[in-house]
Amino acid sequence: MDWTKNMANHNQPRSPTTSDINLGPSANPNAKPTDFDFLTVIGKGSYGKVLLAKRKSDSKFYAVKVLQKKTILKKKEQKNIMAERSVLLKSLKHPFLVGLHYSFQTPEKLYFVLDYVNGGELFFHLQRERCFLEPRARFYAAELASAIGYLHSLNVVYRDLKPENILLDSQGHIVLTDFGLCKEGIDPEATTSTFCGTPEYLAPEVLKKQPYDRTVDWWCLGAVLYEMLYGLPPFYSRDVAEMYDNILHKKLELRGGKTVAACDILGGLLQKDQRHRLGATADFLEIKSHVFFSPINWDDLYHKRITPPYNPNVNGPADLRHCDPEFTKEAVPNSLGRTPDLTSGLSSSISNAFKGFSYAPSDDAFPL
Repeated sequence: MDWTKNMANHNQPRSPTTSDINLGPSANPNAKPTDFDFLTVIGKGSYGKVLLAKRKSDSKFYAVKVLQKKTILKKKEQKNIMAERSVLLKSLKHPFLVGLHYSFQTPEKLYFVLDYVNGGELFFHLQRERCFLEPRARFYAAELASAIGYLHSLNVVYRDLKPENILLDSQGHIVLTDFGLCKEGIDPEATTSTFCGTPEYLAPEVLKKQPYDRTVDWWCLGAVLYEMLYGLPPFYSRDVAEMYDNILHKKLELRGGKTVAACDILGGLLQKDQRHRLGATADFLEIKSHVFFSPINWDDLYHKRITPPYNPNVNGPADLRHCDPEFTKEAVPNSLGRTPDLTSGLSSSISNAFKGFSYAPSDDAFPL
């Protein structure tokens, strides 16, 4: 869930930069790597791998994100990792956000035990189909808007919305993942200024290194919706400098074949002046009341009573047809399932750099 790659026609890296977020509450579970059978690599990122794993005690399947502490510390990214964990703790009660079951660590590695969903990345489906018809794009955009609106209600700004971070579950509903660039504590009037995100989706105010607010997420929603409808991000260029100039100065191009409502919401979300962007005044309420979403019953959407426009048709957890073979063909490292000796010679700075990472809810029991 923490991996990035390029679409066939995207030659520039789409990996995020930095962030700066506070540590959340913690507990000390008894979980350990040997609780799991690690079956298949399903993703890779800058700091480690994501694996399909089966918990031995109950044979349940999970996506386990395994990160290398040395790599994180070398890149000075421990705040991002703690931020992801903190936001995951807050996101358990929303249908379109990935759930954290628990987290634990060894002297060398960090483990996130997450919901396993195998309908594929939105990126994967877009790459295969090139673009979506409006009803399908509207459905995904509505579920994404609901998830982003919920994060905003918790004063969390997501900051890295892109097709690689959007998964489909086995029924075809959205599951938003990878909270490493989230910023907590951003109330409706607050701003932040960290330069972060992914090049294709950066809002103009971020590029200008100006203070920005939660409307950056609505810009990103507009960029993703545009990509779903047209096949490429709105200001895309293989030359990053030219793409940045396009984001800052080029007029939004809305080619024919789309409804007036679709063009209107794209123009509202991709408004370069954040003060006039759709969502600037009433946040999610403005988005959900836009005419583009008039076919959506938001209560039915939230409770998953709307049948998704596309069914991944997976045959149980072992069905990896929507996972990139680049990952699934890779051998699972034996070290992932071992619990190292606590006195394994690692420096105390590495062993102690992630205090508070481990987390277990009171109603989730693990074998000792």
